Amino acid sequence: MKKNILTLLTIAFVITTIGFIADGDVKEPNVLMQFFEFFMMTGIVFTLISIIYFSYAFAKKNILKA
Repeated sequence: MKKNILTLLTIAFVITTIGFIADGDVKEPNVLMQFFEFFMMTGIVFTLISIIYFSYAFAKKNILKA
């Protein structure tokens, strides 16, 4: 379980990093705000990926059990 969560967090971190690099908007001059936006976006992406992954794993487990 811990390995799954760390893997999902790594995937979220990579997706967020790619998104920040590819973003063409003007950056905030405040570095603290940039860190806040980065970590909040990582949290949102991690939450969405986790919901999808654990829902799929739960459904797969219940279907195979039946």
